[in-house]
Amino acid sequence: MSRCLVTGAAGFIGSHLCEALLARGDEVLGVDCLTDYYDPARKRGNLAGAFESGLEFSQLDLARHALDEVVDGVDVVFHLAAQPGVRPSWGADFDVYSRRNIVATQRLLEALRAGGVRFVFASSSSVYGNRARAPARESDRPAPVSPYGLTKAACEELVGVYRRVHGLSAVSLRYFTIYGPRQRPEMAFASFIGALLAGRQLDVLGDGRQSRDFTYVSDAVAATIASADHGTEPAYNISGGSSSTVLETIAQIERLSGRRAFLRFWPSARGDAYRTDGDLTLARRDLGYTPEVELADGLARQLEAARRETPVLAGTVT
Repeated sequence: MSRCLVTGAAGFIGSHLCEALLARGDEVLGVDCLTDYYDPARKRGNLAGAFESGLEFSQLDLARHALDEVVDGVDVVFHLAAQPGVRPSWGADFDVYSRRNIVATQRLLEALRAGGVRFVFASSSSVYGNRARAPARESDRPAPVSPYGLTKAACEELVGVYRRVHGLSAVSLRYFTIYGPRQRPEMAFASFIGALLAGRQLDVLGDGRQSRDFTYVSDAVAATIASADHGTEPAYNISGGSSSTVLETIAQIERLSGRRAFLRFWPSARGDAYRTDGDLTLARRDLGYTPEVELADGLARQLEAARRETPVLAGTVT
């Protein structure tokens, strides 16, 4: 049994990770500052199952509060806390991304540098930008096309600095479009399913032929835990292993729901990559990672979870 710290515990992936760690017998301390990027009440609701299983929780801001007490006695840190979203990262809000992503990560690393702690950082496929060659490999030079992606690349570099200078045992995970129950309400599948169930029009940014390597949340969580136990490389791609276009996924959700989507197309959003596709060679070799949930099955699970939610949320798909 390990004592684990999960930052961003009340978020989409973080809450699932807390539950999985508790289920295998670990002690888990979750921290989250419960920002208003989306409804904090929804975030608290994400943790209902984890609280029932013994989660310890502390509301704090990694970029502002003292961290020495939080990391005391911790064996593994899963650092998932971040300001998400590609489109909002442009313009005046960049200082928020700098503080909640870069500064928060630096302060956490500084608090950990004296101890023998394992550190897992949740990065993003956004560090790759628009790749001329696919699938992306971890050895590819980062070339983000959004300020959000830049902050994730900068955090990876910070992790590398503390690894080289202080000997921190650390690994970064480049998540490729995670989906499933509790997905953030503005993300593609959550917003689309919400609009479809509510009978509202769906706005599609771009031509709908942009593709993503979609990864179901339980697969991402399994890889995250395996990386703490077995990861040796500086970074790993964590993807679903196959890509699908936005229009193809819309068609799948229509079939699963038995409803027709009414689409309206808008210009592409600045900073959105047209294609993401992650090579899994290193993750398969070192982490024993093989995605288990096919897209159709994962969409069915997310759709069923959304049907149980009230109210149904709607928004924009990209």
